[in-house]
Amino acid sequence: MGLMDFVKKQFIDVLQWTESGDGTLAWRHPMAGMEIQYGAALTVRESQMAVFVNEGKVADVFGPGLYKLTTQTIPVLTYLKNWDKLFESPFKSDVYFFSTRQQVDQRWGTAQPITIRDKDFGAVRLRAFGNYSFRIADPRLFHTEISGTRDSYTVADLDGQLRGLVLQHMSDAIAKSGIPFLDLAANQVAFAQALAKELGPAFAALGLQLEGLTVQNLSLPEELQKVLDQRIGMGMVGNDMGRFMQYQTAQAIPEMAKGGGGSGIAGDAMGLGAGVALGQVLAQNLQQGLHGGTAAPAGQPAAGAPGAGVRPEDVMATLEKLGELKAKGILTQDEFDAKKAELLKKLV
Repeated sequence: MGLMDFVKKQFIDVLQWTESGDGTLAWRHPMAGMEIQYGAALTVRESQMAVFVNEGKVADVFGPGLYKLTTQTIPVLTYLKNWDKLFESPFKSDVYFFSTRQQVDQRWGTAQPITIRDKDFGAVRLRAFGNYSFRIADPRLFHTEISGTRDSYTVADLDGQLRGLVLQHMSDAIAKSGIPFLDLAANQVAFAQALAKELGPAFAALGLQLEGLTVQNLSLPEELQKVLDQRIGMGMVGNDMGRFMQYQTAQAIPEMAKGGGGSGIAGDAMGLGAGVALGQVLAQNLQQGLHGGTAAPAGQPAAGAPGAGVRPEDVMATLEKLGELKAKGILTQDEFDAKKAELLKKLV
């Protein structure tokens, strides 16, 4: 290199980064056509770390502080290509700054319902959303695994990856927490802690530390919420099937009143009357099947006295109705099995 070329070269004597507040996680100091002056000052502010990369490999990591760059502060400089130990010349190296402050209020949520296994309801599809915060804990690992040689890397660039990790570990967190779905809404803090514990290693593998996570809402899809409402209604009336059918009929009255049973007021009245009658007949059939009697025709007393015969077709009809209630989630498997055994005994 000629003397004039050496004089024309631009040398960097101060290395520092002032964050702009735009969510930048990693920033490479501009080095095009420039070299770092031997003895230059490196300023690393609080909530920052700096990484020196030489020939594609991480040479050293600096925490907050003011450093004078010499072979004593960066031992790797003594091994740089063409290093002249007799002349303290400038050197070439890439310098990356990393923000280590907390990145707060990062949102996560289920774009589509996810399926979990619940001990009360079996397979349940639910929606959930909340927020979380994180920080860079290992800039060396973050550089090699995530940000690489880009001029800058932002929170927005990482958002999709982290939200995907949250959703990926949600089912495992619910399973390991042992909290039934009906209790999740009342135990959101416990669920959030279980989810954060599941996510910790996945964040650490990227050089990140999960600082906090909240669950702000848990809900079922609309169709499953209706089944849950029916189940709650069933619990309110207990095992009295007659009262349950009255409850079902009362729930159906608003829908019939909207005009689904025919045309005009007469059609609505007919539809409502048919619904009430059907509820009464179904309740009567179920009650007779459960208590050993046979379903009597409408308007006649039921044959429920001791010694009255039980027709197999009545028992089968009742079992089919109970099976439909189980399929809708209104009866549990244990409840269905108990009533099935009771009915089958009537045939013996």
